[in-house]
Amino acid sequence: MFSSLRVRNYRLFFAGQVVSNIGTWMQRIAQDWLVLSLTGSATAVGVTTALQFLPMLLFGLYGGVLVDRLSKRRALLFTQSAMGATGIALAVLTLSGHVQVWHVYLAAFAVGLATVVDNPARQSFVSEMVGPDQLQNAVSLNSANFQSARLIGPAVAGVMITGVGTGWAFLANGLSFVAPLVGLLMMRARELHVVERAPRGKGQLREGLQYVAGRPELIWTIVLVGFVSTFGFNFPVYLSAFADDVFHAGAGSYSLFNTVMAVGSLAGALLAARRGTARMRVLVVGAVAFGTLEIVSALAPSLWLFALLMAPIGMFGMTVNVTANTSVQMGTDPAMRGRVMALYMMVFMGGSPIGAPIAGWITDAYGVRAGLAVGGAIAALAAVTIGLVLARVGNLRLSVGWHRGHPHVRFVPREAREQLAAAA
Repeated sequence: MFSSLRVRNYRLFFAGQVVSNIGTWMQRIAQDWLVLSLTGSATAVGVTTALQFLPMLLFGLYGGVLVDRLSKRRALLFTQSAMGATGIALAVLTLSGHVQVWHVYLAAFAVGLATVVDNPARQSFVSEMVGPDQLQNAVSLNSANFQSARLIGPAVAGVMITGVGTGWAFLANGLSFVAPLVGLLMMRARELHVVERAPRGKGQLREGLQYVAGRPELIWTIVLVGFVSTFGFNFPVYLSAFADDVFHAGAGSYSLFNTVMAVGSLAGALLAARRGTARMRVLVVGAVAFGTLEIVSALAPSLWLFALLMAPIGMFGMTVNVTANTSVQMGTDPAMRGRVMALYMMVFMGGSPIGAPIAGWITDAYGVRAGLAVGGAIAALAAVTIGLVLARVGNLRLSVGWHRGHPHVRFVPREAREQLAAAA
């Protein structure tokens, strides 16, 4: 489960990300709560989330082209420094009492600009640290790292918000970026796996798109992730509204929802680290279960039942995330990985500028229960549809039966199914 941590460079990267991710989750909670406090509007929370992910939607592919040309380690030194500086600036404004909602909008957009390069660089840098044999394990541990920090960050943020105010959470996030910067500087460059950089040239963006378009297992995985992330992953909008409007609780319950979801997400990431391969059926079934559970949770009558449902939602959501990420990375030529992962992250994160305002509008107009149910229904329907498309592309058929007393559902080659029928 933890085999990739034997690599020294990856251990340094992993340790730095633990600290930084805790700060990132603290800022996410503080940012959402600050906007809700300043405006009283779920739509404003959705706009903040949208602004943070809008740069990825607009410029994500160009970020991938840059990452394939640049040293990923140097690129990360720059982007991590920029995001730390943004957190400190927002802390100064909040602690001084001068913060306004447009300041938060601007800070969210600035972080989004840094993310355009940071995300594909971090995703593709993993393979340079650990090599192809440990790639899936390292990708899964990265997700476990992020979700472990999610267990601590929201809880600490809830205490700080209620105790000393949101400004200190922003300051903690800004200072947390010291850890990954130190880790990057301490790495041994000679131990990195050499990946040839793409030379400067025309048509590299188009080349990356054509590469993905010619690989059904890549394009349909990315499309599925797009639907799930755009309509199903708008939790900053949903959870804050459930805490404030439905259950009439405070920041503590909002942190509770995020923490319980993180427990499930961590379990999903660790289970993914144990799996040897990233199977498409795991991706499709995980997405169907994720969407269905969102519909169920939208109908939850009590705060505690809603909170408990966050655990399996987090587990299946992380199963979708890790399985899709790993299958895309392992199925991509290293020379194209920056551009492909930029497209993947653009779809995964860039869907928020579309989905978050829609979720906020449905929440304000028809209630948060309707917003969450609609998002889950779209995610589940997309998973079923794309699963059938992938089965058709792969010349597969659905096989339903019993194995050792349990129902067994899987896809099998059409030829094999026909041979079994003939033998029967």
